[in-house]
Amino acid sequence: MKHLNITVFGKVQGVFFRAATKAVADQLGVRGFIKNKDDGSVYAEVEGDDFSLESFLEWCNEGPQHAKVERVEYVEGEIKNYRNFEVVRKNSP
Repeated sequence: MKHLNITVFGKVQGVFFRAATKAVADQLGVRGFIKNKDDGSVYAEVEGDDFSLESFLEWCNEGPQHAKVERVEYVEGEIKNYRNFEVVRKNSP
């Protein structure tokens, strides 16, 4: 089990990136969250096995149909034992 902090840059807001990513995460069994950032990027914290996380990162580099991913940055982090994958709304804490 690994934990990754991922930031996706490009045209990734307003193109259903978070919703599509949740569907992919649920398919892969990846847990964590994804949210929009004020700078126009999307930020996710995810946990899963190596194969699932590699597949998830591949997805992040493509994104949904109308997204234009410029780059993806990620670092390993501390395991937080998320129970599921959630889309965090803007007004959430």
